[in-house]
Amino acid sequence: MQELTNAITTYLNRLGGYNLPVAALQLFLIGIAVWLVMRFLRGTRGARLVKGAALLLAIVFIGISILPKTDEWKRIEFLYANFLWFAAVAFVVAFQPELRRGLISIGQARLFRTHHGSIEELVEELVKSSEYLARNKIGAIIAIERNVGLGEIAATGTLMGAKVTANLLNTIFYPGTALHDMGVIIHEHRLAAAGCQFPMAESGEVDPSLGSRHRAALGLANDSDAVVLVVSEETGRVSLAYEGQLHIGIEMENLPQMLYELLAPGLARKKHRTKTRTQNPGGTA
Repeated sequence: MQELTNAITTYLNRLGGYNLPVAALQLFLIGIAVWLVMRFLRGTRGARLVKGAALLLAIVFIGISILPKTDEWKRIEFLYANFLWFAAVAFVVAFQPELRRGLISIGQARLFRTHHGSIEELVEELVKSSEYLARNKIGAIIAIERNVGLGEIAATGTLMGAKVTANLLNTIFYPGTALHDMGVIIHEHRLAAAGCQFPMAESGEVDPSLGSRHRAALGLANDSDAVVLVVSEETGRVSLAYEGQLHIGIEMENLPQMLYELLAPGLARKKHRTKTRTQNPGGTA
């Protein structure tokens, strides 16, 4: 017990000998790296896993650091060093979907992005179609691509490359048509493909009362940064899946603003300010 107390005291004294500005800068840079990783993983299944693994490794590291440097404890240090190699391999296996998503995102990054068509037109057509589909209880699932490309999933369906219109979406999802059971992918404001098979979320992640469309929407939101719009065939409710979360029962009057915030945050803020000025023409918001 005395040896352990002395080791803790030595460790604390050693901490006091660090160059504080340099240590603060190092901690700041490490914090930024951790924040970027967690921001990338936010909403995915990997986020919970990395939090638990980081906490476990931190506790073990601190524990080993304060142990006496004697032969009796060197075995623990040796095992910990080898365990880190095992943890690195486990990390690659456990985070395979997230690593794949990140590499795809980097590979498809462009210095200058060109958008064909108008975001206002896209949102308007999506809302018009959602209103029609919800009113008539026609099931639908539409994925709007953001930074992570969905070309691999689009290849599972029928490639179209058409302008997005409410009439086209309503026709695709109308019961009895060849493509109505699967999903639609929108790429750079164009309807890239229809009849696409989306990855399914685990059954335990979705309320059992929800159908396969909601599972598919959450599955794609887990594996990419796409925004997925779902219309329930049973209830006519409109839902949105993004960042690994499924938001059920979106009010139709709130749908345009939510889509703007997810697809064009700058434009969403501009529209909000315009709406505020219109509602408060006297001046104070």
